[in-house]
Amino acid sequence: MINKRTKDFDILIEPYNNEYFKVDFPGQFNKQMLEAVRNIPGRWWNNDEKLWLLPHNQTVVNQLLKNLYTTGLFNAEEKEERHFCSDTTVQTGEKYIASQIRKVKDTLTTRHYSEHTKTSYIKWIEDFLNINQGNQSIGEKEINEYLKILALKKKVSASTQNQALAALLFYFRFVQNTPVTELGSVIRAKKSERIPVVFSREEVSKVIENLKGQKKLIAKLLYGTGMRLNEALSLRILDLDFDQNEIIIRHGKGDKDRHVMIPQKLVPELKEHIEKVRKLHSKDLADGWGAVAMPGALERKYPTGNKEFKWQWLFPQKNRWKNHTTGLEGRWHLDESLMQRAVKQAILEAEINKNASCHTFRHSFATHLLEIGYDIRTIQELLGHSDVSTTMIYTHVLNRGAGGVVSPLDRL
Repeated sequence: MINKRTKDFDILIEPYNNEYFKVDFPGQFNKQMLEAVRNIPGRWWNNDEKLWLLPHNQTVVNQLLKNLYTTGLFNAEEKEERHFCSDTTVQTGEKYIASQIRKVKDTLTTRHYSEHTKTSYIKWIEDFLNINQGNQSIGEKEINEYLKILALKKKVSASTQNQALAALLFYFRFVQNTPVTELGSVIRAKKSERIPVVFSREEVSKVIENLKGQKKLIAKLLYGTGMRLNEALSLRILDLDFDQNEIIIRHGKGDKDRHVMIPQKLVPELKEHIEKVRKLHSKDLADGWGAVAMPGALERKYPTGNKEFKWQWLFPQKNRWKNHTTGLEGRWHLDESLMQRAVKQAILEAEINKNASCHTFRHSFATHLLEIGYDIRTIQELLGHSDVSTTMIYTHVLNRGAGGVVSPLDRL
C-alpha cells in the first residue's frame, strides 16, 4: 500500500485483485491529480465502489508515480514501500529531471496546449531526459541519438518519431531557451501510408443500434458531425446553437475552435437530452451542489458561473464525484474509456470484422461526404485539418478506386 500525502492532498494506492490495483482520493484532490490517473492506459472507473482501477504491473505503477510526482504536489524525496515498488530507485539527476518536467508542464499550460498534447510531450521529454540521466549539457547530438534509437531499436512509426521530435524542439526552445537549429543526418522512421478504416452506411446503423442511452446519442454525433471523441465529450450546453444549426467545438486539436452542423435528425433528440441534463442539474442544485469545472481563467472571471446551466457538460457522468475530506460533490463529463468500451462491444455484437473504434465514425463521416459530392475543402474545415493533404487520404477510400474497377474476370 502507498499513501502519498501532502499538507493539502491525499491519495491512496493499494492492490485490488490479481489484475488491478486501486487508486482512491480519501482526502482533497484537484484536476492535476485526476489527470495523472486518467492519463494511464488501461485505467477504468469502478462506478460501484467509486474508485479507479489500473492494471497491476510495475510499468503502470511507475508511470502513475511519475505522473503524480510531476504535478509538483508531493515531496520529491518521499520513499515508497519496497514490497509494492521494489525496483523504483532514486537515480542521479532525478531532482533535475523532475524540476524540468514541472517547467515543461507549466509552459505547456501557459501556451494553452491541449491535455492530449501535454501528455504526449511530457512522456517524450521525460524519456529523453531519463536516457541522458539528467545530464544538463545536452543538445543536437543527444536529440539525434534519441531519434535514431526510436527509429532503429524501438521501431516507432514516422508519425510517432515526429511527435517525439516536436516535443524535444518545444523543450529546448521554450524551457531551455536554446532553439535547435542543426539536427544533422537524423535516421527517420519509414513513413507508411495507411488507409483509414471506414464503416459502410449499413455498418454505421448496426453499431449505433447496439448502443444505448447517451452513448448512442454520442455515437450519432460522432458520425453526424465528424467530431473526435474528446471533442464530443467536452461539449457544454452553450456550445449548441439550434437557431444557427451549428455546434461550436472549442479548443480542438491545435487549440483551434471550429463550427460543425447539427444533424437535423438529432435536433429533437438533443433537445430532449438537454432537458434531462437540466433536470439532473436542478436536482444537484437542490442537493446543494451543481458546480462544474470552468475552462481556463473563467472560474475567476465568473465566480458564480460554474453553477449556471449553460456551462454544464452536455454529457455528464452518471454519478457525482465526492471529496471525502471537504464533502464537496460535482460532476465531470462521461469518461472516454466508457464510450470506447461500449463502441468496441457494439462492433462485436454487430459482427463487423474491422479494426474499428470510436474514431472510425469520423473517418466514415468524411468518406461518406466525399461519396455524395462535397468538396474536399468543405470537409477539411468540418474536420478541423490545418492541411488539405491530411483530408486527401479519404479520397483513397472511395469506390472510385480499386473497388470501383470491373475486373476482366467478371467480363468473361
